[in-house]
Amino acid sequence: MPARRVREPEAAYAHVPASPACRAPGICGARAAQAGQAPLAACGAQVCILYPGQKPDRVRYSSDDESGLTRVLSFLKSHDTEYLSGQDLSDVLKISRVAVWKHIKKIKDLGYGVSTRQKLGYRLESDTDALLPWEITSGLSTRSIGRHAYYFESTDSTQSQAMKMAAGDARDGTIVVAGKQSGGRGRNGRRWVSPKGGIWFSVILRPSFDISVVTLFPMAAALALSNAVKKSLGVQTELKWPNDLTLKGKKTAGILVDASLESNRIESLVLGVGINFDIDAKGVERLLRDTPSFYGASSLAKKGRSVRPRVLVQAFLAELEGTCDRLSRGDARGVVRDWTGLSSTIGRDVEIDTAGGRVSGRAVRIDDDGALVVSKRGQAPARVMAGDVAHV
Repeated sequence: MPARRVREPEAAYAHVPASPACRAPGICGARAAQAGQAPLAACGAQVCILYPGQKPDRVRYSSDDESGLTRVLSFLKSHDTEYLSGQDLSDVLKISRVAVWKHIKKIKDLGYGVSTRQKLGYRLESDTDALLPWEITSGLSTRSIGRHAYYFESTDSTQSQAMKMAAGDARDGTIVVAGKQSGGRGRNGRRWVSPKGGIWFSVILRPSFDISVVTLFPMAAALALSNAVKKSLGVQTELKWPNDLTLKGKKTAGILVDASLESNRIESLVLGVGINFDIDAKGVERLLRDTPSFYGASSLAKKGRSVRPRVLVQAFLAELEGTCDRLSRGDARGVVRDWTGLSSTIGRDVEIDTAGGRVSGRAVRIDDDGALVVSKRGQAPARVMAGDVAHV
């Protein structure tokens, strides 16, 4: 049953409506049954942090808890200059004082700073750095991308979870975020190390642009991320073919795209993004220094303005939507031009390990389909669609 409506101030953030065709109704129901409560799925939850196939004993917050939690959090956000007593929250939100206390504890666990004073109550002192659904959607300027958000504290890979969801009825623009990843994946199935302080998420897209630009899309997404980093942190990154962001020659972010194609149309694209936002770069370099094709790691937060992770993610989602619009208008050439302007690869001597062997020469341009054109004296230019590039 839906949560009762009470008279309360306008929410300080946007709720994320759960899908009316929730793919895991039994999960919420099972969890609610354990608590002796009526199930809210499928689905009265206002914010969904569940994912298909998740087991009840792995759910950190059940749907009914989440509904109460977000209402308490909303009230704290809208009264952040004053203390609110447990009795005030109980009276206004029509929940018990014990429930208020439990929700406050969970809010603290999620990283929010909450001051507690005897005889005064609770006051919200600071926001969280966790990329929770309501934090991402609050103030988001996009039409659809990022409007439906899922968050889990720990998972094997956001890309794996997003691909499962994309195979079902997940909406265009759905974002899947993880606090921790135990099995992150890079290009060609490589292991992706996900250290503390990084940003890890995947975006499900059902784009309208032509299938012919699918191979350009990873570079277009990298361009969008580079623009977002510049706008939010004031840091200018470079683009290394095919889909890396670098700072002073070291990797600071990577892009992965899994495509599902049907006949001559794009059924879905799942865009995986890993950002070294505020990581121990030297520790990562020690861990990966013997890994083939590894060329160093750099952390963004130590180079630019101090902003919360959500500011960068929101900027990226807006840039990504604009980039998709450009591709839908047939502006692949403009995207290529802008990518080239930020490229650290074009004009460099390169060696590329491909499935067909090593290609070496001068990188002279990328074509509208994303292929890197490499020129070598005395030989015809080579077009490379995929491979590991080393700048030499």
